[in-house]
Amino acid sequence: MIVRIVKLNFKIENIPGFERIFEETKNVIRGYDGCSLLELYQDVNDPSIFFTYSHWESEDHLAAYRKSDFFKEVWGRTKLLFDDKPQAWSVQKVHSLN
Repeated sequence: MIVRIVKLNFKIENIPGFERIFEETKNVIRGYDGCSLLELYQDVNDPSIFFTYSHWESEDHLAAYRKSDFFKEVWGRTKLLFDDKPQAWSVQKVHSLN
């Protein structure tokens, strides 16, 4: 399993636009082949910073999603709202304590 974490920094005035895009697309993203979890977080100290957190069965599933027309369309709309370059990490869980 791959965990994908993406940090997104938006212009304050663009936050509602991003939230609309996420609301419109979240179920399609979560339903994409290989995606088992999708979450959105907002920084408690800086409301312009968001993180998407998703679980993917494999790097191939994530790559297929990122190559899809759907992703290209959504990403094209989203990147117009940024205030800074996004950052992304693909990680694997090493430990978990509940």
